[in-house]
Amino acid sequence: MHHLVVVNNPKNWLLDIPGGEVISAKDYVTAPRYTNLRNVKVFNLCRSYRYQTVGYYVSLLATARGHKPIPDVLTIQDLKSQSIIRIVSDELEKLIQKSLKPIQGNHFTLSIYFGKNLAKRYDKLSSSLFSHFRAPLLRAEFIRKENFWIMRNIQPIATNDIPQDHRPFITSAAGEFFKKRYSSSPKKEPRYDLAILINPDDEMPPSNEKAINRFIRAAEALDFYTELITKEDYPRLNEFDALFIRETTSVNHHTYRMARRAEKEGLVVIDDPNSILLCTNKVYLAELLNKHNIPAPKTVIISSVQPDDIREKLGFPCILKQPDSSFSLGVVKADDEADFTKKAEQLLEKSELLIVQQFIPTTFDWRVGILNGKAIFGCKYFMARKHWQIFERSGGKIHEGTTETVLVEQIPGEVLNSALKAAKLIGNGLYGVDLKEIDGKVYVIEVNDNPSIDSGIEDFVIKEELYNIIMKEILHRIEKQKRISE
Repeated sequence: MHHLVVVNNPKNWLLDIPGGEVISAKDYVTAPRYTNLRNVKVFNLCRSYRYQTVGYYVSLLATARGHKPIPDVLTIQDLKSQSIIRIVSDELEKLIQKSLKPIQGNHFTLSIYFGKNLAKRYDKLSSSLFSHFRAPLLRAEFIRKENFWIMRNIQPIATNDIPQDHRPFITSAAGEFFKKRYSSSPKKEPRYDLAILINPDDEMPPSNEKAINRFIRAAEALDFYTELITKEDYPRLNEFDALFIRETTSVNHHTYRMARRAEKEGLVVIDDPNSILLCTNKVYLAELLNKHNIPAPKTVIISSVQPDDIREKLGFPCILKQPDSSFSLGVVKADDEADFTKKAEQLLEKSELLIVQQFIPTTFDWRVGILNGKAIFGCKYFMARKHWQIFERSGGKIHEGTTETVLVEQIPGEVLNSALKAAKLIGNGLYGVDLKEIDGKVYVIEVNDNPSIDSGIEDFVIKEELYNIIMKEILHRIEKQKRISE
């Protein structure tokens, strides 16, 4: 990855930016050698980003060339918008009040250099503002009204407005910003940038910490720069070539919004937003499987409590599911009509539609992991002890059944074929297809985007190769996308 530091006139440039090649804005805009340069981050440090200035065109042309400009044109527009500034001020309200509480006066100016301030106590606020307004050098102005701080303005700093004694700090901050935090091969220049979205507070994340570390190692072996990001990094997505989501997904959620934004920015995305949209709604899945004649448990979609209808069509016990249920949450078993009526009424308070399915008791469920139409792992998830589900929640604790991982070649043919057919209906992403096998028949329960990949479980048989397969597919998609865009 090339780091270009673009300035108005390199001869007058007084800052030392380690790891970056300083060039003139005029050269970047007009010189043919920069037009077809690949894998470039452009740090636009021109004096002005006003419309039609050379600084504006640096960011605009960088986007057109497939380079990654900081700031991009969207950020330049945001810095001019008082409505956006007010929204960010409101969003960071608690942090602003906490950070500026000790200040005695009614005005405060915060200089932000690559996400940092000279005073360490303002680092969190500086970093948060930098994540929303991705410009290398910023100055935020705050005013206090009735003992309440608000951000009045934030704008880029022209380099000739930087105090002389701040320049060593900027050099240090820039060097730290350019430094690759996860690089295991510092002599190699990373080919592409990969963001892995996680939630450190997720109670049941799709991948445990050891698995995340294995994903990072597999990515870096392919010369990726890999960074763990959270929802706070939404504004930074355009800095990466790919987004790999390892946080529990949902449609009305930042995971979906980030997948959408990343896809619009031209990133390779797993899970792609369409897969999230389709997989996380069980009403859609039930209708889809039925339309394509893929065997599934008998299913009824209801909008009101009708126990007589359920007794006639499915019998009792039966399973009730919220359309967006996951990890056994929002999934309950009704043993009889009275139990059904009570539980259906409770679930219908949260959703206008419910899935009711035939109860098929088995000692385990199959999970077939599929990527780009090919099976990559197979697992048997056994039910929790004396329970009908894999997960049992009781007394504030989660009890989980045991697992057995097998080679793809050991997955029964009908199970594998049904899983592949079901996944194909969704797309070419990374899926986990859940199935039940009983009395020689196979039933597809659901297709999950964002399947669990935990160290010691899904990777138990093929170990590191599981992570290599996924990272190689991401690399293949990036390179294919780059070829198409050239």
